[in-house]
Amino acid sequence: MRIVLAGGTGFIGKAMVEAYRTQHQLEVLTRSPDVARLPEGVHAIGWDGATLGAWADRLDGADAVINLVGESIAQRWTPAVKQRLWDSRVRTTELLIRAAQHARTPPRIWLQASAIGIYDQSPATTADESSLPASGFLADLGKAWEAAAQPIESLGARLCYMRIGIVLGLESGALPQMLTPFKLGVGGPIGSGKQWLSWIHLDDVVGAAAFLLVRDDLSGAFNFTAPQPAPMGEFAKTLGRVLLRPAIVRVPAFAVRLMLGEMAEFVLQGSRVLPKRLLEAGYEFRFPTLESALRDLLAK
Repeated sequence: MRIVLAGGTGFIGKAMVEAYRTQHQLEVLTRSPDVARLPEGVHAIGWDGATLGAWADRLDGADAVINLVGESIAQRWTPAVKQRLWDSRVRTTELLIRAAQHARTPPRIWLQASAIGIYDQSPATTADESSLPASGFLADLGKAWEAAAQPIESLGARLCYMRIGIVLGLESGALPQMLTPFKLGVGGPIGSGKQWLSWIHLDDVVGAAAFLLVRDDLSGAFNFTAPQPAPMGEFAKTLGRVLLRPAIVRVPAFAVRLMLGEMAEFVLQGSRVLPKRLLEAGYEFRFPTLESALRDLLAK
């Protein structure tokens, strides 16, 4: 299968490149093809965010596009940052779709990154793919991000939205930021500890995407979260147990709000999001439990 990866040099993209490169022909869209560190046999495609012609040529005849492009959410949301988060997701996806529309033979599969922030952020919420989107910045961003990809269906492509949860990995994401205080013996839950962490091991993000690539009967939204989300308090206790460190020093909510501003509410009010459609389709999670995921990652 010939796969074009947009965002293939990021946290998730690099893991997909490493996992798929021996089975598929991979091409990675990047703004800096000369400095992109890609494995042998994986081709870099330069793009400037504006020129459609070259993109259309590269998308022409591709079996699949996996669009992972988007600046990290994990930062203080100033007005300028909010605009960058929007542009890096919505505007870039719109440009990719326009390029596909100019291709002589458009891609037949499109896997589109999205996020569980599209659902209501509340400890009282349990959501699956049938749940309605919420309102607010994160939810509105998720809705616009998905809507930007929808025109690909009119070209005959099978479209899957990957609503990705909190990805656990060692190179980036939430886990590396949490490890230092735990290793120093001052780790613990954030805020009340009652908010849900709808997490997923990086290997299962890669595995679930590969699953969707080959299942021609599947389309629409899929929650990329493990079957057993955990409250923050349980997450902290499990991480402490795996590290053989205490997990009793709570980070108060006011400190999180002081550091992160509006973005803090996503950290303090997480919802319980279940991967109902992946499970119904027969995907088998490599790491369905939090302890198994953390032990695998921290053993590395």
